[in-house]
Amino acid sequence: MTETQTTNNDWLKEEISNKPTNQEFETLEPLKLETNKITTFSVDFSKPFTKWNDMSNGTTKAIIPVMHKEVRKNLWLNVRNPLYSEICSRGLAGQTTFKVSTVGTQKDTRYTIVEED
Repeated sequence: MTETQTTNNDWLKEEISNKPTNQEFETLEPLKLETNKITTFSVDFSKPFTKWNDMSNGTTKAIIPVMHKEVRKNLWLNVRNPLYSEICSRGLAGQTTFKVSTVGTQKDTRYTIVEED
């Protein structure tokens, strides 16, 4: 994954409108964002993100393919989380590398994209 990907990102426009569907996905290690730490990763925007609907609580999560420390992983992120729409919007603008910090735990977790120096 490179900083400037030349792919058709029309799917990102549709993604922002949030149309959830259940899909099969590649099982990879999940990317864990740690509280009070900055995590750097690159997102693969070459194809639409896979969705997982959790019927037990009514949430839909996007399974975002990322590269973290040279290892392919999946970032599971609720599509209603503001970080999800921020990643999609920035991906549409051509950004592929993100630095994210977190504060809080479980439902009280807040994510912040750290701007590049």
